[in-house]
Amino acid sequence: MAEQKDKETGKSLLSLHAAVMLFGLSSVLGRFVDAPAAAVAGGRVVCSSLALLLLALVRKEPLRLRTSGDRKLAIFAGLVLAIHWTTFFQSIQTASVAIGTITFSTFPLFLTFLEPLIFREPLRLRNLGTAALLLAGIFITVPEFSVENRTTVGILWGLVCSLAYAVLSLANRRLSRRYPARTICLYEQGTAAAALLPFLLFTPVQWTPRTVAGIAAIGFLCTAFAHSLYVSAQRKVSAQTAGIISGLETVYGILYALLFLGEVPSLREIAGGLVILGAALAASLRPAKERPQHAA
Repeated sequence: MAEQKDKETGKSLLSLHAAVMLFGLSSVLGRFVDAPAAAVAGGRVVCSSLALLLLALVRKEPLRLRTSGDRKLAIFAGLVLAIHWTTFFQSIQTASVAIGTITFSTFPLFLTFLEPLIFREPLRLRNLGTAALLLAGIFITVPEFSVENRTTVGILWGLVCSLAYAVLSLANRRLSRRYPARTICLYEQGTAAAALLPFLLFTPVQWTPRTVAGIAAIGFLCTAFAHSLYVSAQRKVSAQTAGIISGLETVYGILYALLFLGEVPSLREIAGGLVILGAALAASLRPAKERPQHAA
């Protein structure tokens, strides 16, 4: 019995790593395709929401949200998701994959102050220490405080992306207590798809085979399939283990960028990234009851 449980846990860990590797691949594909950030994000959510809807219909999963308040919150979260992914791709296109993924990892900085405000919880000293480390990592990473510097502008876009993810996490913390993660994801990605569809349709894009294949891969493979794999694997491992493995998304993204795009992070980016990732890892090691519940 114990041996069977160990095998299931091992398979779940492999599935988690595979899902996170696919999440990391999306950043490289976003830089690989020749399309504006809003169009890439729009294509991503259109593909992923269609795939998730098909999966839900095949599995006959319940799709209805119980209250109008829950529906409004899910729609709000979907609009925030549209901002999150658009600014994420804008960050990596403006600067680099390393900058986009590293600054995205600063979302615990915003959670430190937003979570007590929204959920009326005490501001913990440990979280303030994590926030200070994240701020230090940002200051180390910024090459100069000038909007004429593309790296600095990329960091600013990444921080907006990070703030949006923090807000999304708080919305998901409330929704995940009442609904399955895949149901929440479907509503949020469907809303994001509706919000970004005008950008996808009317933004000038040269729809080359490379662009179509890249956006489809981001939506179907790196989002819908990877998320389903992640949610399924989470059931067999602790939330803390899943959080630690999720932190590797940045590492995978930087490695992919090095291998496929030839992007070599600078010493400043490496130093700041190590501080930021270390602080984010410390946040993921908090007791489960202190961590936000992420459903997407």
